[in-house]
Amino acid sequence: MMGRSTVKQILFLLLGCLTGCAGYTLGPTPPTYMRGVSRIAVPIFRNTTVTPDIDALATTTVIKQIQQDGTYQVTGTDQADAVVVGTISSVERTKARSLQGNVLASAEFNLRVTINFRIERPNTAQLMAQRNIEGDTSFFVGNDIFTQEREAIPLAIQDAAVQFVSFLSEGW
Repeated sequence: MMGRSTVKQILFLLLGCLTGCAGYTLGPTPPTYMRGVSRIAVPIFRNTTVTPDIDALATTTVIKQIQQDGTYQVTGTDQADAVVVGTISSVERTKARSLQGNVLASAEFNLRVTINFRIERPNTAQLMAQRNIEGDTSFFVGNDIFTQEREAIPLAIQDAAVQFVSFLSEGW
């Protein structure tokens, strides 16, 4: 026969085990600014840089990343709970590595694309969240630096899209 203190200890142990899982939730837990949002509209981004045609590329990349994540459904503005307004503010190329024996010539460049993301209510344009996100990549120099930079831009935009969707769905 068990004593009263042993029964109390077992009860407290069971109570501790059961309350240890009290804060756990199943499924995605959206950040507070995205509570109640299940559908998102992503209109074409605005491009304030001199780099042509990256607005459509950035918009489609972000839409694909949101769809791949699966937390939110991408819809039109008329059905959306929130609207993602994107502005491409800069595309910067910086020297990463010089050629051996010639410090003036570059062997590798870093490429950074900065996009300002605003999450707004669809009808009121009330700001829910905002963040500047920088997508980075690097590329090696060959015969045509401009073509190589043009080929590296989608990689930098993809990096920014992954960071943004993480911010959107997880708050990071």
